[in-house]
Amino acid sequence: MQTILGSGGAIGIDLARELKTYTKDIRLVSRNPKKVNPDDQLFSADLSDPSSVDKAIQGSDIVYLTIGFEYKLSVWKRKWPPLINHVIEACKRYNAKLVFFDNVYMYDPECIGNMTEETPVNPSSEKGKIRAAIADKIMKETKNGLTALIARSADFYGPSIKNSIMNELVYKNLKKGKAANWMASVNKIHNFTYTPDAAKATAMLGNTQDCYNQIWHLPTDASKMTGKQWIELFAKEMRITPKYLVLPSWLISVLGLFVPIMKELKEMNYQNEKDYFFNSSKFEKYFDFKPTTPEIGVRNIIEADTGMF
Repeated sequence: MQTILGSGGAIGIDLARELKTYTKDIRLVSRNPKKVNPDDQLFSADLSDPSSVDKAIQGSDIVYLTIGFEYKLSVWKRKWPPLINHVIEACKRYNAKLVFFDNVYMYDPECIGNMTEETPVNPSSEKGKIRAAIADKIMKETKNGLTALIARSADFYGPSIKNSIMNELVYKNLKKGKAANWMASVNKIHNFTYTPDAAKATAMLGNTQDCYNQIWHLPTDASKMTGKQWIELFAKEMRITPKYLVLPSWLISVLGLFVPIMKELKEMNYQNEKDYFFNSSKFEKYFDFKPTTPEIGVRNIIEADTGMF
């Protein structure tokens, strides 16, 4: 049995599709799970309840933790620490392997120009400190009876995501005839992980024994595109003239006083003020995997939304 905790999100849905390559026994866990494959087992659970976590994991060979809590610091502080503790305890109890889907918030802001699995952990944000504590706990527990791996992604984009920054600020605005928005600097490098690649790679890692007890960067195209180039690529594929508006750091701070999500994004804005490059060469070499190019990724997003190609 392979179980996805948080099966309704962008990664969880794509991951369920990929897991059918390896098993017919797939358990989807969320508050209101929905089948992705015909034979999926649905398990409704409140993952803030330890007994629900225990029951969801019981009988599992591999557990994928892909849940995405509300993007709010107070929620993260309240929900992440107990959840990771309960998941680890249950995985050890039932001898289940753990695959944790992670982000890059814990990395030293001075080192995000070339992030590898060896990049120093030195978070400047409160959200980053929470993610660093989770990753540290998991890796320490691999020396205490847990078999686990961390599958880490850059900021991501893809056809199945409706509320990513790329979708919300770039594609949707251009589709409405408005200017795309970009934060801090449109001239800094920022590469993105394509979600179908991330899901496929997460399934590959989970089903490869030699990959456990390590951190892996999920495959991400190495094109060093700037925000301006991403906007121009969307506009080109949509056959429109590119238009954009940069939201400077000071404006994001001001908007944070009135718009809740901007308040949450403020502490992460360093990622837009510097070159941001996510290096996935370890995974690509090990699996001989070529990530989806931005041209194909953007085209697939537009096609999924409009059927224009």
